[in-house]
Amino acid sequence: MKRALVSFALLCFSTAALANSACDQPRDDFDGLYCLNKVYQEADKELNENYKALVGQLDADGKAKLKKGQIAWIKERNSECSRKDDTGFYVNLSCATEKTISRAQFLKDRSRECVSSGCMNSKL
Repeated sequence: MKRALVSFALLCFSTAALANSACDQPRDDFDGLYCLNKVYQEADKELNENYKALVGQLDADGKAKLKKGQIAWIKERNSECSRKDDTGFYVNLSCATEKTISRAQFLKDRSRECVSSGCMNSKL
């Protein structure tokens, strides 16, 4: 039983290491897209966490301003990082990832301000 657990742990570790190295040097564009998508998903997760944390610190006016700003940011991200034509819908995932990481950091910075010196609705 102990030997099976050790073998299983080694298999999991080597599979994780293989997955990490696959993203370090993707074999083709589809592998690169897969890896970039993983980064985007993590950035989007952080964005949502930072948004929820900030909302919890704001008064009613701040919440309304944040929501309005978030909707405007989503529209801007979508217009700059995607397009639609007769052949389909295209997303520049690198662009979307960069913008999402930047917005997540913006939200985190506002949350830090709330904790340190009070929420400044003017910055939302």
